[in-house]
Amino acid sequence: MHKAPPTIVPVLTPLALIARRWTPRPETVRRAALSAVLMSVLIIVTGGAVRLTGSGLGCDTWPKCTDDSLFATAEQGWHGAIEFGNRMLTYVLSAAVGWAIIAARSTKPLRRGLTRLGWLQFWIVASNAVLGGITVWAGLNPWTVAGHFLLANGLLTVAVITWHRAGEGDTEPRPRVPRPVRRLSWAIVAASVALIALGTAVTGSGKHAGDSSDVERMPWDWAAAAQLHAAAAWLVCALALAMWLVLRVVDAPDDIRARARELLIVLLAQGGIGYLQYFTGVPEILVGAHMLGSALMWIAVVRLALSLRERPLAAVTVPAPAGPVLSNV
Repeated sequence: MHKAPPTIVPVLTPLALIARRWTPRPETVRRAALSAVLMSVLIIVTGGAVRLTGSGLGCDTWPKCTDDSLFATAEQGWHGAIEFGNRMLTYVLSAAVGWAIIAARSTKPLRRGLTRLGWLQFWIVASNAVLGGITVWAGLNPWTVAGHFLLANGLLTVAVITWHRAGEGDTEPRPRVPRPVRRLSWAIVAASVALIALGTAVTGSGKHAGDSSDVERMPWDWAAAAQLHAAAAWLVCALALAMWLVLRVVDAPDDIRARARELLIVLLAQGGIGYLQYFTGVPEILVGAHMLGSALMWIAVVRLALSLRERPLAAVTVPAPAGPVLSNV
């Protein structure tokens, strides 16, 4: 008598095992996504601190800190400690992104789009870590430094979208305002992207090279780049003011008008810091505040654009009971 062939049991991934045993509340998924947003902002600010303290080459190489040590050594001083500390924050960022992935994967029913956004964050973190290493190998080449900063903003973009999508359903998006208003929001997004990119041109040609030694700078005049950056800032402010006025005219929902108001407030504060640092010789503390303001501005821009459409939660259908229905009449 022949034995029955062994049953093939599917092998579950660790994420699938967690999802089988845990269903997070919607608030938990939102908090997990928000943690990735907060860490994305923190990594941008601390990366700026590395540059502003001249600690960009505090660790001589990558992925180790020196040829012989994974960690910063006493000989490298506080520059090495700052650079190594920023590298360690990447692991905290990865943990926040991992939590967002686990929470998204464990939702019931499965939200594939939300899970993909979480994994996209992971790959951006990994790519930017490699680009950071290339930046160290290249001796803080200003072009790779600029790319490192822009990719960090790409991570922030996906993190904010994930946070927003965690509070929505998976139905088809539907507009909440007329089409011309939505087009104006995309103009704000495009102008803001140009503003941030021009900001890297100012930094790449300015005096904060990231290291105490002479580091290559971008080949144009810093003052001219700063003036072009200021012109782009004025354009974004004008578009944001127009959006705030238009939303009042079309009687947009209160939450959309709140997003536009938040953007205006951040832009005013950011513009004030920008002009103050320009006329005071670009002190490090103001440059750091300006980098934080840049991240907050971009969050406000993305949130405003996302608020102009909605994805209602799908109706939950309750299956009928299998047995006879009893009436108490």
